[in-house]
Amino acid sequence: MSPMTDELEQQRDYQRIGKALDRLADTWAETRPSLGELADYCGMSEFHFQRVFQRWVGLSPKKFLSVVSLEQAKQALDGQADLLNASFDAGLSGPGRLHDLFVTYEAMTPGEYKRAADGLTIRWGWHDGVFGKTLLLATDRGLCGLAFLDSRGIDGCFQDMAARWPEATLVEDPSFTQPYMDRIFSDTAPVGDDRGIRLFLKGTEFQVKVWEGLMRIPSGDYMTYGNLAERIGMPSRAARAVGTAVGANPISWLIPCHRVIRNSGMLGGYRWGLPRKIAMMGFERSGQGLRLDVAG
Repeated sequence: MSPMTDELEQQRDYQRIGKALDRLADTWAETRPSLGELADYCGMSEFHFQRVFQRWVGLSPKKFLSVVSLEQAKQALDGQADLLNASFDAGLSGPGRLHDLFVTYEAMTPGEYKRAADGLTIRWGWHDGVFGKTLLLATDRGLCGLAFLDSRGIDGCFQDMAARWPEATLVEDPSFTQPYMDRIFSDTAPVGDDRGIRLFLKGTEFQVKVWEGLMRIPSGDYMTYGNLAERIGMPSRAARAVGTAVGANPISWLIPCHRVIRNSGMLGGYRWGLPRKIAMMGFERSGQGLRLDVAG
């Protein structure tokens, strides 16, 4: 098989598995679809579907379904109180442990950014990654954007992220952002490398407080919008405002807004699509890596 034919086949398989994940998002609150139903939905035999799903997602369909079901979400919400309290009590001063990486951050308000924006250069690049085509933006002070390709297309996604930094000079430079990509989605940091990942955030004090709260939710656990509000010292009725701040998160995955769900255990929204949110949840709860390396 030629390299071009092989690439086209990989892209077709990715699209099929993406279709299966989309189906899982649609049926989250209903009876879990069987292997045969998912295979039929994707136009594949059960044997072929299982083999391709395992290769791309890193788990069998049965195992994947068991870790991303509605009932699992409800159990996670019910049984995590002590762990989450400990995480929040520990605070986020200094380096925070996140995805086997050390992450620190520097934040500035919009007013501070406006005063300091003169001369600020943001370098950006698209990369093939675990959850599909990934856009990274970074300054000399740290990573300031992480987004995924969605239905808006490459230009639309880029413009959405660039609009957050209207005074900055943006330069396409994937070689500058590649080291971030390598660290964010690697299983372990390079031996002897303790530099960590530095985030450079721009947001209101309230937004940054919500993003801090997101970074304290342990990998593989979930929290409701109301509980997140309470954990950051707001009344539970502030859930809607918290949800808006969650939706404004500029650095997906590292600031894990995919860990917030509704009180009922339902998924809620996700800026880059519910299929991708399900993939992230399965990734974390299974403890295994996904292998979605080709953009769909």
